[in-house]
Amino acid sequence: MMKSVTVAGIDCGTNSIRLKVARVDENGMTEIVPRQLKVIRLGQDVDKTHRFADEALERAYAAAREFAGILKEHPVDGLRFVATSATRDAANREEFEDGIEEILGVRPEVIPGTEEADLSFLGATSVVPRNDLKPPYLVVDLGGGSTELVIGGDGVNAPATQVQAAYSMNIGSVRMTERHLKNDPPTAEQIEEAYKDIDEHIDEAFRTVPAGRARTIIGVSGTVTTMTALAMGLKEYDHSLVDGYRLPVEEAYKVDDRFLNMTRAERAEYKTIHPGRIDVVGGGAVVWNRVLSRVSAAAEADHGEPIDSFVASEHGLLDGLVLDYGRRLLAA
Repeated sequence: MMKSVTVAGIDCGTNSIRLKVARVDENGMTEIVPRQLKVIRLGQDVDKTHRFADEALERAYAAAREFAGILKEHPVDGLRFVATSATRDAANREEFEDGIEEILGVRPEVIPGTEEADLSFLGATSVVPRNDLKPPYLVVDLGGGSTELVIGGDGVNAPATQVQAAYSMNIGSVRMTERHLKNDPPTAEQIEEAYKDIDEHIDEAFRTVPAGRARTIIGVSGTVTTMTALAMGLKEYDHSLVDGYRLPVEEAYKVDDRFLNMTRAERAEYKTIHPGRIDVVGGGAVVWNRVLSRVSAAAEADHGEPIDSFVASEHGLLDGLVLDYGRRLLAA
């Protein structure tokens, strides 16, 4: 029986594509190649057309070719490629899958929102024991096309990484920007429309996920970590400072509102924001604001205490994907 495996995971979302190469053993993961991220906007106009744009596919293929070069230099025992929200909604997804398979030799798996939620929770909570965080944990994975709410790890009846309930909402930074925030900066009416849309999705999610039971919110994804870095006052993004940072929700509301109401040119002045997120970070901020507000209110209604802070995490779907895949290969 193998004691360790070297695996690679690729997470292709609505806005970005990421690669992680790590050695997995009984103690967890050891990164071999620093995580690679490319903003490709695969979900460009998918909410409206239900198809991948030709230029979006070309951006995805270019990133895949770059990743293929890295994998050639760092051979792995296995590669798993998962695609999420935008690919679930695209009528021409087979064209995308064929193109990726030709470049990387592996076919993308279009995973359902439930599996996306499970893997995000595994990735986010796999490092939780190092921190003094109170369970149950609510992991919020805020992507470009979808946002997952996942609760679990009550610390008594279930281990930290066990999911108890999950729901995937079809709202995210790209979808909200394309659907509602069309002006630059968005109008008050557009922001109000976005809030109404988001609240309807949260209402539905709360029927499945008892978010009020949560004692700790863990936020993962580019929107959450970017907005946290801005609230921290970082001049350039530094994942080592952002990962695990606990931020009061009141500070999050302020920075979210500030950048939501900025023009894209004003946002571009901040090196902390990845250039590929400048136009959609406001759409992500409006989702994050509502999720934090609604979960905090639900917690106060449930057990008398609002949640007054959250923890930003660099560990989400990609980490869960690699850890889960490595464990499966070890068990085979």
